[in-house]
Amino acid sequence: MFPLHVTLLVLLANIARCQDYDYDYQPYSMLGPSGPNCNKECDCPINFPSAMYCDSRKLKFVPIVPTGIKYLYLQNNLIEEIKAGVFDNVTDTLRWLVLDNNQITNAKIEKGTIDKLTALEKLFFSFNQITEAVIPPSKSLEELKMTNNKLSKFPSGLLNDKENLTSVSLQHNELTSEGIADAFKGPKKLLSLDLSHNKLKKLPAGVPSSLEILYADFNEIDKIGAGYLKKLPTLRYLRVSHNKLLDSGIPAGVFNVTSLLELDLSFNKLQSIPEINEQLEQLYLQANEINKFDLASFCKFTGPLNYSRLRHLRLDANNVTHTDMPPESANCLRQASDIMFE
Repeated sequence: MFPLHVTLLVLLANIARCQDYDYDYQPYSMLGPSGPNCNKECDCPINFPSAMYCDSRKLKFVPIVPTGIKYLYLQNNLIEEIKAGVFDNVTDTLRWLVLDNNQITNAKIEKGTIDKLTALEKLFFSFNQITEAVIPPSKSLEELKMTNNKLSKFPSGLLNDKENLTSVSLQHNELTSEGIADAFKGPKKLLSLDLSHNKLKKLPAGVPSSLEILYADFNEIDKIGAGYLKKLPTLRYLRVSHNKLLDSGIPAGVFNVTSLLELDLSFNKLQSIPEINEQLEQLYLQANEINKFDLASFCKFTGPLNYSRLRHLRLDANNVTHTDMPPESANCLRQASDIMFE
């Protein structure tokens, strides 16, 4: 049986791969009759009276939220603005606010709205048109999702009091390395950070040592700072695929850390296999320019207790084949069930 922490971590990694959330959504026909304490634009199921479903109804505004609502679903509408007063009944009780897939801009978010939500735990604000991060004052915030917007910066200090924040998703924006400098230093419990599909030239600086998942795919990163991973002793999953990494941008031993389980460096310009730790289980190097198979990248020496725990290795779309593997590979890579060359 897997330890509970590992099981939860794998689940979190799988969730981080996805672009959209299910929100435990049910079709209108399954919601049942609506309770009396509900806005007429929405549904508040009698069997779940603390939730108000206002999604996929072509709304152009956020309706007034009645007392008692903790979970508010507003995704997939035509909302352009959030007027002052709509959250006045739930400023200290609303826990989830889902605003994905709308047309909201910063200029149309009035004061006295999100800036009054002191109990919010999840804020989903993806697929809108905001250019500046919208952060509630809630210290209970656990998950922040603002993908597919027009963010070019995420100033430091915005998350300083978010002591319970564990997940931040900011992929598909226009963020630069300068624009996120020390932005994530504050939340000391942060586990997952997704910055894929932005304009970063380096991995984010100042991230907390608690981080376990870091995704930076589809950026412009050309080097990894020496000792970067040493500052992240619990990092398990690192993805830097579809970047501009060269051998010269990979310091010796930078990925040789015991915490890593998965490393994705695919679709870069590497010519050699970087040195990894024996504890790594998944290594993705496809679509690089690798022209040699150096067993020392996996095992410095091999013995009964000294071997690689690697299970999956992808080397397809490179300049190496199975014939480039030395005879000792079978002993070093004894746990590898899948080594792909083509």
